Amino acid sequence: MAMDWKVFCQDTLSGDVVAGCFGTGRDPTYLNWMFSAWGWTIGVSLTALVIALLVGSIIGVIRTLPDNPWLVRFGNAWVELFRNIPLLVQVFLWYHVVPALIPAMRDFPPFILVVLALGLFTSARIAEQVRSGIQALPKGQRYAGMAMGFTTPQYYRYVILPMAYRIIIPPLTSESMNIFKNSAVAFAVSVPELTQFALQAGEETSRPIEIYLGVTVLYVISAMIINRIMAYVEKRARVPGFVAAGTGGGH
Repeated sequence: MAMDWKVFCQDTLSGDVVAGCFGTGRDPTYLNWMFSAWGWTIGVSLTALVIALLVGSIIGVIRTLPDNPWLVRFGNAWVELFRNIPLLVQVFLWYHVVPALIPAMRDFPPFILVVLALGLFTSARIAEQVRSGIQALPKGQRYAGMAMGFTTPQYYRYVILPMAYRIIIPPLTSESMNIFKNSAVAFAVSVPELTQFALQAGEETSRPIEIYLGVTVLYVISAMIINRIMAYVEKRARVPGFVAAGTGGGH
């Protein structure tokens, strides 16, 4: 079957091919629609990534705190809870169950609920990476911070975490790319992102192959941009001659 790439230039209402492939605000083409859906995908992914990094860092740190067994247990329980429940199930829990239990969340838009589900799901994975990065550091780094008179928050902030984050940049890169792919679950609660666009546009145009190929290209572009940004960060943050040795940096 021959490909018909003019499908992206069709008006979404009349089906007429629009010159230049970009329609007006009231008469968008499928190309307009796809780029709008891409914007939603980027918005969901980046917002969820910020939440995942913040929450995952906090949980990862408290799992390595010395002499705080209850906080360590809480961190371990967090990781086990969010890592072992499928993402799609978590999305439906946030969309259907949580608003029923917390009335104040009933007015939250689906975008916010999906971002929370995706961000907290990914936070469990990032927490595990942060914990591993901290424990990969030599114990002497913690002792050096204590010898300088730093409090526990201070030696984590100024001594341990700057080095731990350098160690975990490669797995953080993978998680950042994964969060773009995992954002596809947002279609389940009618967030108009790329997967939702592909399902609806493919059905309307009877050209699902062309539509899905276009969407795939945008997912690949998104992931590669994140990959290049993280590679640049890794290069700039590298400490010449540093090799992690030993374990137990947070104990």
